[in-house]
Amino acid sequence: MSFSSSFHAQRKLTSNGNTIDVREPVELRETGKIPGAINIPITTAVQSLHVPEEEFEDMYGYTRPGKDKTLVFYCKAGVRAKTAAGLALHAGWKNVGEYRGSWLDWAERNGPVEKVEGGK
Repeated sequence: MSFSSSFHAQRKLTSNGNTIDVREPVELRETGKIPGAINIPITTAVQSLHVPEEEFEDMYGYTRPGKDKTLVFYCKAGVRAKTAAGLALHAGWKNVGEYRGSWLDWAERNGPVEKVEGGK
């Protein structure tokens, strides 16, 4: 199942670790991220959702969300998030969504920001 997430729905999801920021690490360092989001940069690591669990953890330093979890993807404006949601469905996740307003909507609505240093 694929769905869209709004600003208010996204605020409720921020603490569960199933919000995925698909922007590049440099973008996160410049702007910060939605609190609790994990970074899977879909442009440079398109295979990320298809690699074995151990390889994913080696790449990113954290465990990949289980395929039984609901994932919500966001990027800067929504284009990469839509692509990532499609890739997740193809890789076996059943409940995936995209935050259509993505970072631009979050920032415009003064959503809380988690500062990012390094790459994740």
